[in-house]
Amino acid sequence: MDPSLRRYAVFYFFYYAALGAYTPYIGRWVDALGHGGFVVGGMLGLWYGTRIIAPPAWAALTGRSARPGEWFFAACVATLLCFAGFLFTEQAWPLLAVMAVFGLFYNAVMPQFEAMTLTALGPRPELYGRLRVWGSIGFLCVAGSYGALMDRVGATWFPWLVLPLFAGMVAAAWPHRGDKPPETAPGVAEAGHLFKRPGVRRFLLVALLMQVGFGPFYVFYTLHLQAAGHSGAAIGALWAIGVLIEIMMFWQAPRLIARFGAGPLLMACLGVTVLRWALVAAFAESFAVMALAQATHALSFATFHACCMRLISDYFPGRRAAAGQSLLYGFSSGVGGVLGAGLAALAWESAGGGPLAFALGAAVTALAWGVYALRRPAPAAA
Repeated sequence: MDPSLRRYAVFYFFYYAALGAYTPYIGRWVDALGHGGFVVGGMLGLWYGTRIIAPPAWAALTGRSARPGEWFFAACVATLLCFAGFLFTEQAWPLLAVMAVFGLFYNAVMPQFEAMTLTALGPRPELYGRLRVWGSIGFLCVAGSYGALMDRVGATWFPWLVLPLFAGMVAAAWPHRGDKPPETAPGVAEAGHLFKRPGVRRFLLVALLMQVGFGPFYVFYTLHLQAAGHSGAAIGALWAIGVLIEIMMFWQAPRLIARFGAGPLLMACLGVTVLRWALVAAFAESFAVMALAQATHALSFATFHACCMRLISDYFPGRRAAAGQSLLYGFSSGVGGVLGAGLAALAWESAGGGPLAFALGAAVTALAWGVYALRRPAPAAA
């Protein structure tokens, strides 16, 4: 790896290491505190809801700054301090309040960092996967081990287990304080709204629907597996399988995109994800089937994400990269995440429970496939 890019890999590692504890196990922690599915869904709904507000607001602040790296570091410090609030909260409303503030800062970090990474790569965007893979490695190390660790020490220790990971993220952000804003790409007019370019809105809608389909996975996958009789160690192993496959695919994603194009690959990813959620809905008791379903994470997450990054860099080049990342996060992870968490919570609390939640995830992803199948070729997306 180019030595000048190592600091980007280090930050990806710690950011996603913290996420590797947060995403799989915060629902287990909230459940251990005695709260039901609606509180779990509300926590994750706020997490995704802040993605609608935080990225564009932060992009507006950093876009006016000659040293956006200082804003980036400040957001990381604020994230650590806000997460520490979970050490002192157990009741529903205080939990939701801390989540709202924590999410505003944590969700401001990655869109800006993605833009900083793409700027650093310049004419080599195909190397993105080789950096992002270190985030997957961090996620793997934590998600694969924290299930067994929480079995040993108890789920109520969750905030204490995660806090050091956020401290590591702050340390990894320190070298980026002096990062410069991206240069204006040649030939890109300052006037006009790139949101109106052909293909952009359809692409954002597909990304939104894909995130809605992921809602049951991010909110209730761990609890769904627990209800099916799997231990914490088995659940951690299943998370680890998905991320390990994801890591291998991130290394291959540049070659696949170069050979097949981001658009056709995106469509294949959507089709595989429909099958994935159908399997999780119907065969949760089988560790073997769940392992097979997790193996499809290579396409439904890793390749899909790499394709999205390639397309968004084509649609929003130069100084508009941060705005493009914010728009993608706002539509996909923001609106899509809120809708996905809400839909999952309603299904979870109904008689259908986990199987219904994941069946709905499959249906929404099938809708995304249909929307993308009707697309016109994107003018600049390879």
